[in-house]
Order: sequence, then C-alpha cells, then structure tokens
Amino acid sequence: MTRQRPADHDGATTSHTPRPKGITVTTPSLTANAHVELTAELDGWGPRAGADSGAPVMSGRIFYEGNGVQVGVWECTPGGWAIENRPDHETVQILSGRARLTDADGASVELSAGDVLTLPKGWSGRWDILETVRKLYVIAE
Repeated sequence: MTRQRPADHDGATTSHTPRPKGITVTTPSLTANAHVELTAELDGWGPRAGADSGAPVMSGRIFYEGNGVQVGVWECTPGGWAIENRPDHETVQILSGRARLTDADGASVELSAGDVLTLPKGWSGRWDILETVRKLYVIAE
C-alpha cells in the first residue's frame, strides 16, 4: 500500500493537511535488521516550510501510518524554525546529528545520537538543527 507523507510532521501541520505528490509510505513487515531500515536511503521531502534560519532540507521514510499514528525516519539539514501549539504528540530518538530544542519559556536542550524526547500536543518552541539530524519518530494524534 502506498500513502503520502504530510508536508511537515514536526508540528507545523496536522495529519489532515494535503500531502505532496510522489512521497510514499513503506511498510516493512517484521524485520530482523532494524539497522538497515534506520540507515537506508531516504526519500527527498524538500525544504522545511517556515524556516527562519539556514535553508533546511528534509528527507525521510514512513514505515507505518494508520489509526492516528505515524512512524518513520526523518532527516533534516541545518536550519531553524518555530513551532506554535503543536497539533499532535511526537516521541523521537535521535539517530545521528545534533539539534537544539528551545521551548516557549526559553529553556533549551541540545540533542544528539541516542537521546529520546517527547513533545506533547500543544508544545510551542523551536527546532535548530546544528548538524544534519536523523531521527526515528512516532507521532500520535
């Protein structure tokens, strides 16, 4: 089954947003080699809408989408953008790279490989990608 990915999955749009053509969802069945799935070549998803620093470009693969949940791998080159009132919940594990997340009250945390983070529905703040980041993500409505 082929499905398309939302324009931005990190809080800028909801799962009800029209999706770009040509971006597909891959749904592997149980795999004995997760490393291959997490390090495989990604599909180009284009520039990050709303970026206010740098020129971040996204790529990724969607492994599963259904029942209000989306699971995949996302990668983004350096740049930054604000997020206002995130429309869903997202949990990520950083696979490579470095990013800084700053919440609305100015508290920030730098993330790197191995870090796990949950951004709740309603979260506001900003992402600043310092070195190209690849993350495994789970988004739930």
